[in-house]
Amino acid sequence: MNVDDPSRVFQIMGGRRRVDFVSYVREFTDLYPHCEVHVGCDSQNHRQNTVYVTTIVFRFPGNGAHVIYRKERVPRIPDLWSKLWGETERSVEIADAIRNELGVQIKQIDLDFNTDPSYPSNKLLSASAGYISSMGFHSQAKPGLLMAAWAADVLCH
Repeated sequence: MNVDDPSRVFQIMGGRRRVDFVSYVREFTDLYPHCEVHVGCDSQNHRQNTVYVTTIVFRFPGNGAHVIYRKERVPRIPDLWSKLWGETERSVEIADAIRNELGVQIKQIDLDFNTDPSYPSNKLLSASAGYISSMGFHSQAKPGLLMAAWAADVLCH
């Protein structure tokens, strides 16, 4: 595990094992070449901190999923735009590393944003989806199937 770079250290959901995400994705996709790889991020403000959880989900269509994640605390980000843009940046950073270092295809980046304009997160949807698309990835937003965003939300609390 690359302990010199904490941004590469992820944890397996439901356990305590910590792994270098690039090595883990390589091993997992070699073992299960037909799984889909999804990336997502969610954030929550707690007291003086904003907590970001970035997830990598290995999806077996019709047969479940396996999740690894990174949780990080940063000083509280009070404005919604900056906080949600941080989710987009973290997701793209991880997806880009997986693609560039391993050549593994990312099925989609899950955005915990809503397509319904009555939700505040909708204001960032177009900018985030455009950025993700410009980086060569596909994104999905609510109410679509968002396994990576769902896992990140669960782990954020």
